[in-house]
Amino acid sequence: MRYLAVAVMFVATGALAHHGWSEYDADKPLQLSGTIQESGYSHPHGYVQLKTADKTWNVVLAPPTRMENRGLQKEMLNVGGKATVYGYPNRNKPEELRAERITVGDKTTELR
Repeated sequence: MRYLAVAVMFVATGALAHHGWSEYDADKPLQLSGTIQESGYSHPHGYVQLKTADKTWNVVLAPPTRMENRGLQKEMLNVGGKATVYGYPNRNKPEELRAERITVGDKTTELR
């Protein structure tokens, strides 16, 4: 019984850490280009802080294993590099975007 309680706790914690995609507005797609200020390549999702002409965006990427499988390596998300992302803004966090695809250099990677 104790093992079951611990297992349920881990599943519940994981579910709380992951956000639903409904918080992103697919009716208002954006394409942003800018400079990578920061990047993370960790679970549950990678991210980049992308500085555009008007503000810095927190761009939510795919899980690292998916990015690797599709050819987007961690080293491609270097600080100071240029990137273009296409995705959907968060309904409640005006600085956040969920990326559907990212272009770094001449490589475009589909993330979903």
